[in-house]
Amino acid sequence: MRIRTAGVVAGLALVLAASGCGGGDEPAAKNSAKADGGKLVIWADDKRSATLKPFAEKFGQANGVTVEVQAVSKDLQTNFVTASQQGSGPDVVVGAHDWIGNLVQNGAIEPVQLSAAQKGGFNEIAIKATTFNGQLYGVPYAMENVALIRNTELAPEAPKTIEDLVAAGKKLQAEKKVSEILCVQVGQNGDSYHVYPFYTSGGGYLFGTTANGDYDPKDLGVGKPGSIAAFEKIKALGEKGAGAFKRSITGENYSATFTSKKCAYMISGPWAITDVKKANIKYDISPVPGFAGGKEAQPFVGVQAFYVAAKGKNKALAQEFVANYTTQPDLAVALYNAEPRPPALTAALDQVKGNDPDLAKFLEAGKNGHVLPAIPAMAAIWDPFGKAEAAIVGGADVTATISAAAKAISSQIK
Repeated sequence: MRIRTAGVVAGLALVLAASGCGGGDEPAAKNSAKADGGKLVIWADDKRSATLKPFAEKFGQANGVTVEVQAVSKDLQTNFVTASQQGSGPDVVVGAHDWIGNLVQNGAIEPVQLSAAQKGGFNEIAIKATTFNGQLYGVPYAMENVALIRNTELAPEAPKTIEDLVAAGKKLQAEKKVSEILCVQVGQNGDSYHVYPFYTSGGGYLFGTTANGDYDPKDLGVGKPGSIAAFEKIKALGEKGAGAFKRSITGENYSATFTSKKCAYMISGPWAITDVKKANIKYDISPVPGFAGGKEAQPFVGVQAFYVAAKGKNKALAQEFVANYTTQPDLAVALYNAEPRPPALTAALDQVKGNDPDLAKFLEAGKNGHVLPAIPAMAAIWDPFGKAEAAIVGGADVTATISAAAKAISSQIK
């Protein structure tokens, strides 16, 4: 998955801490930013920091303060937590919604106060994704999920099932029009994010839910019969089976393989479209197809958001910026222009969707998806689950491999 990025600004020690307070539906307080004075420091990754700078300068001028946007090129979440704990972190940080559980656990972020009317201006899934333990911890600005992107010159019709896709891909291989059936990143360590739609279609789940709909870390689906059945189906698509899933297809080469027309189908998100357009590929976007007779393939839905640092030096100003400035459509549109993910703010989406039919197609592909779990227990999933996938794609025994992954995950959660 893209976007888990951000690194250290040279010379900066990073830190993070979160506190849990407030979070009702009362109107967002218009904090007296000018009275606070001083400086507002914002951390974001390279692409977003460049987009944010002119808006941050405008906010600073309007409030009589200095605003610094600092680019953190990698490991943003880790660096933020470290800096927060050391007291050297920013006032505002920009990142993925699934950081929330970890950031709250580390006391790194505070709830954000939005009015009911402000919340109503966002996509409902985006608000759900940024709500943790009943409190809103971030202001969402973009959404993302994977879909099936296909080269329409090679594959004019969207496949109804993964079996249909494999059959069409094998035919193209036999005709020597492509070398690969499907470009979906696996790599030597697997990729839990990209395999998830197939896992759900095969009958697997990661975490059950509580009565109020929150993910329940005590109900681990990995290792249950449904997860084993799902991976048996995935194995059949692997290197000893249909050959649609391969460890040689990685995050580094899957897009180039598609844009060089070596495969007709690619599983990816909005971030891949720029390269597809640059390659002048005629393409279309549709939901990830599930297994014939199986459940719907449900991708993870991720959200990008603005957070208020709990240990920032200017929290009142940070709350004002996040609650009453990042909720404006012009900023959301600018962030969309920098990287075309569907805006979470409805007014911003309405401004751009007329010129970008891809947005509606990605939203359609993710409308029944699962919000990527933001609970701390999710951190225990990625590595064992991904490595189990890679092993199974390579031909390993499913029951033994998934049982071992379940044991590793359970031991980390406890």
